[in-house]
Amino acid sequence: MTEQDTTSTAWHLAGDWFDVCKCAIPCPCTFAQPPTYGDCEGVMAWHIREGDYGGVRLDDLNVVIVASFNGDVWSGTHSDPYAAVFLDERADERQRGALQAVFGGEAGGWPAQFVGMFHPEMRGMDVAPIHVEIDEDLAGWRAEIPDRVTATAEALTGPTTSDGARVQLHNAPGAEVGPGQVATWGRATTDRANAFGFSWDRSGKSSKHFPFDWSGPD
Repeated sequence: MTEQDTTSTAWHLAGDWFDVCKCAIPCPCTFAQPPTYGDCEGVMAWHIREGDYGGVRLDDLNVVIVASFNGDVWSGTHSDPYAAVFLDERADERQRGALQAVFGGEAGGWPAQFVGMFHPEMRGMDVAPIHVEIDEDLAGWRAEIPDRVTATAEALTGPTTSDGARVQLHNAPGAEVGPGQVATWGRATTDRANAFGFSWDRSGKSSKHFPFDWSGPD
């Protein structure tokens, strides 16, 4: 697609986003603070419940990004930002082009703001089978790319949490999906990556779920 195409095309995506990362619970990034250990690495997953990009339907497609950085992204003082992107293999050529335009920031909207702020060095992009599940009651969420990425989490709970209730944050100062959405906190049960030079395997650290609702190009 040309630059003119991507910057003038009207689009809208809504769905679920979650991450798993190396930070302690709760991840300070969501509070616009530096990561727990000074650096962060993790997996971000998007499940598009409803999506349209200039008439190209994107419903039920998934995107996964593996990323790392040092310092505080929200203050603009971070360094060494790296990322790799996986697009859903079920997407056809037009759908892949639309996903690249939105998630690469070329199509405007919140993703353009976030990419402009994070400005990662891209380690690669691939088309892969991506399996994503989000429990309707937000008891847990999971994403898998066979042999490359596994990200699973369960909703955070504790001795004073009511049965079935979720630990949530409103008006997050550092919401990765943009303003106006509610974070549901979780505990990562699996955070594993082996792709594009990213390599780790951990559990028990931070995870969170956000709904997202984006439109562009404005």
